[in-house]
Amino acid sequence: MPKRVDHEERRNEIAEALVRVAGRRGLHNVGMRDVAAEAGVSLRLVQYYFQTKEKLLLYGLERLAAAFGERTAARVRAAGDAPGPRAVIEALLMESLPTDAESRTFHLVYTSYAVLSVTDEALAAQPFADAPDAPDAAEDALDALLAQAREARLVAPDTDTRTEAISLLALSAGLGTAILVGRRTPESAAAVVRHHLDRLFHADGAP
Repeated sequence: MPKRVDHEERRNEIAEALVRVAGRRGLHNVGMRDVAAEAGVSLRLVQYYFQTKEKLLLYGLERLAAAFGERTAARVRAAGDAPGPRAVIEALLMESLPTDAESRTFHLVYTSYAVLSVTDEALAAQPFADAPDAPDAAEDALDALLAQAREARLVAPDTDTRTEAISLLALSAGLGTAILVGRRTPESAAAVVRHHLDRLFHADGAP
């Protein structure tokens, strides 16, 4: 009997090939032919599953975001049975820094996506920003965690949680880029993140 093809598995294999190539060369240098070669399949098969490069990139980005969520959840679990909002926020921000091969690929590919979508109308039109694991979801998650901390009097009662969430994500993104280009070490970047969290959170709950 012919072997039954698991189409979801095949799509994931192709998407993982995309991420590997993009992690080495950036999204702007990746074509469907490159992905086919990396995955060890024909160009026609890649086109069969994704039709266009934009759809392939969207699926690959969604897979990458999901993997980021899984790694962040693992960091949170490592923090203990009942980590507070500070520990969860720190886990999310630290996972965003390119400190190993996986997080470096994540940061590089997301940065490439942001730059490419500015000039590529077809890519910008893809609904990635509305996906559950899209970057905006991180802002919402941080906002909710900071609101929880405010309720628990772990941060000042007048803390603007949305603005602080935006600031922390911008800080993490900037530090991540600095690591990629060799201007910061992962250790020094992590120290800056913790410094800002120390200023935001109050160990004794005082305003």
